[in-house]
Amino acid sequence: MTDLADQLRPITAAEWPGFVRGLRTTFANEHSGPYLDEPSPTAELDRSLALFDGERVAATAGIYGLEMSVPGAVVPTAGITWITVSPTHRRRGVLTAIMRRQLAEVHAAGREPVAALWAAEWPIYGRFGYAPAAWRGGWTGQVERLRLRPDVDCGTGTVRLVDVEEFRPAAAALHEQVRRFVPGNLARDDRWWARRLHDSAELSAGGPPRQLALHTETDGTVTGFASYRVKAAWTDTSEPDGTLTVEEVRASSPAGYAALWRYLLGHDLMRTIEYPHGPADDPLVHLLVDGRAWHARPVDALWVRLVDVGAALSARRYPVPLDMVFEVRDRFCDWNDGRWHVWGHPAGAFCDRTDRDPDLVLDVEALSAAYLGGVSLASLQGAGRVTEISPGAVTQASTAFGWPTAPWCPDSF
Repeated sequence: MTDLADQLRPITAAEWPGFVRGLRTTFANEHSGPYLDEPSPTAELDRSLALFDGERVAATAGIYGLEMSVPGAVVPTAGITWITVSPTHRRRGVLTAIMRRQLAEVHAAGREPVAALWAAEWPIYGRFGYAPAAWRGGWTGQVERLRLRPDVDCGTGTVRLVDVEEFRPAAAALHEQVRRFVPGNLARDDRWWARRLHDSAELSAGGPPRQLALHTETDGTVTGFASYRVKAAWTDTSEPDGTLTVEEVRASSPAGYAALWRYLLGHDLMRTIEYPHGPADDPLVHLLVDGRAWHARPVDALWVRLVDVGAALSARRYPVPLDMVFEVRDRFCDWNDGRWHVWGHPAGAFCDRTDRDPDLVLDVEALSAAYLGGVSLASLQGAGRVTEISPGAVTQASTAFGWPTAPWCPDSF
C-alpha cells in the first residue's frame, strides 16, 4: 500500500491520452468526444495525480482552481475531479492515499481553505471529511399543467433566440452579476464558458443542438438568459410527446425570470419539461397556478470539505451575530482537530484556535455540510452528528450558519 501511494505523481501532456483512457474506462464512458489526445483548456496537469502500472494508468485524480460563492463572500476552492481507481487496484489504500495527498498539498499551499467535488457515489467521500452541502432540484412537470398565475409580472422585456457568439458575453456578464449571491455558484472564466457552451452530438444525446435565449429590456439591457434542449417525439396515436430539458435559467429581476419561463413553457409539441440541475428552491413553483405540477426529486450535488477550518469560517459571513467555540473532530486532517473560537456577523468574521470550553462538538463532515448555509446544524444534531454543550448553542449556531438563498451549483466538474 505504501509503495503504491509513493508512486502517485502528476502527469505530463504527453501522458494525457493514457490518463484519459484510464479515467473513461473506470467510469465506463465511451472513448469519444473532444480532448482525448490533448488536455482540455481547464485541465491543470501540475495538480493531477496518476498511478501507473507499467504503461497503464490504474488510478487518476485532479484538482481545478475554482472560486466559489459562500454566504456573503467568495473563496478560492480546490475543485476535486477525475477520481478513479481501477478494479485491479481496489482495496489497496490507493483512494485514501490520493485523498490524503490532495488535502495535504492544498493545505500546504495555503490558497484554498475549502475543497469541493461531485460524488459519483454517496458512501465514498464522507470518510475523508466531505459532505453534501448543495442540492439540485431534479424538477420535472407536464407542460399542460405548468401555467403561470395570471398576476405574474413578466415585465416589458423580450426573449429571443441568439447564436453562441451573442449569447456568451451577455450571459457571462449576467452570471458574474448574480452568482455572488448564491452559495455554491462558481466563477466562470473564458475557459469554463467555452467548456459549458461546447456542443456536440455526444452531449446532445442525438437530439437537436442546444438552444440559447436572452431576455432583454426595452433599453437593450440583458437581464436574463436560458439554455435548453428540445427533443421531439410522438406517441403511437400521433400525439406530441416531446421533452424540453432546461440546462440553466438566470435573471437579475423577478420579471425577467418569469418572462424566460413563460417563453420556455410556451414551446409547442412538448409534453414534458425537465430541469434536472435546477436549484432546490426554484422560484418557478411560486409562479405557477398549480405548484404541485412542478415536481422536485432533490439529489445531492456539490460536496464540500473544509481544508482549513479557521480560514474557511473566517471567509464567510453570518446573518446574525455569532460568538462561540466549536470543538471540531477531524481524524483525516489533524491540523483541523481541536477547539475553534468563531466570531462573526453580517459584515465580517474571525476564527482562530482557543483553549476555551466548547459550546458545540461536531466532526468536520458535519461542519462542512453546514458551511454553505443549506444544511441545518439542528438537523445534524437530530442525527447525533452535533453535540450541544452550552444550552441554546445549537439554535444560535443554526441561525447564524443559515442563509436566505439555498446553495446551488449548476456547474459539474
